Amino acid sequence: MVTTALPLALGLIMLGLGLSLTIDDFARVARHPKAVAIALTCQVIVLPLICFGLVELFNLPPVLAVGMMLLAASPGGTTANLYSHLFRGDVALNISLTAINSVLSVFTLPIVVNLAINYFAAEGDRVGLQFQKTLEVFAIVLVPVFIGMLIRRWRPAFADRMDKPVRIGSAVILALVIVGAVISNLDILRENFASLAGITTVFCVLSLTIGYVVPRMFKVTEPESIATSFEVGIHNATLAIVVAQSVLLSTEMSLPAAIYGVLMFFIAAAFGFLITRRAAGRDTAGVPQSSRAA
Repeated sequence: MVTTALPLALGLIMLGLGLSLTIDDFARVARHPKAVAIALTCQVIVLPLICFGLVELFNLPPVLAVGMMLLAASPGGTTANLYSHLFRGDVALNISLTAINSVLSVFTLPIVVNLAINYFAAEGDRVGLQFQKTLEVFAIVLVPVFIGMLIRRWRPAFADRMDKPVRIGSAVILALVIVGAVISNLDILRENFASLAGITTVFCVLSLTIGYVVPRMFKVTEPESIATSFEVGIHNATLAIVVAQSVLLSTEMSLPAAIYGVLMFFIAAAFGFLITRRAAGRDTAGVPQSSRAA
């Protein structure tokens, strides 16, 4: 029942994402080449490496270590668009990055997870993402997005009407998925909560910080840097949970994403307030804001 419901739940979420996307969202990348390149490099290469270091530092058990790497390999969550809007980021860039990440993750996620399984669970007691499993990830992630885009193209008015209900439904589904993952592994969670809460908090803070600071180092504008911060820093916990439970058949492996999915909302909100207050402080001090969007 759960292994069937979870992919369907994520499919609905990804369908909702597709309803908000058009071909122009991908074409828009040409107008933000630097920001896109930096964000994707951080997302695909830097964060998995940082997560690997954190897993070693926190000395997590093999199954939880693979779960953390699965979370790190997951693309930016659709929640990033909301946070970017709230804190004056370039939402158009967020949408473009989310679209590209959704496609890239079909290929990068299996690679990272297989490497993690081979390293942390070399004894072979966990099933890796073989070709058939990779196809499952492809179907779960990309096909619903494509269907949503087709609906958007053929029935734009219907897509607009469905946007709010699907977003609300997605939030409810995310909450139910996280609660289910926690309840089904309460004993394991009690034993590992301290380490999981610590590592997921540190990972979230580092992800948000890297997503903001690195673009600013390369003279990317403030709104674009805010957008990349949330895109890089807010991972799709639902995708990680679905892959762990329905593809890798391990509820325990989904626990890092479940804990992260709860803590991320508060951490991202605090980070957003911090960077906007910092920007407001510069405005008050009379520092030129030539890099900021009009």
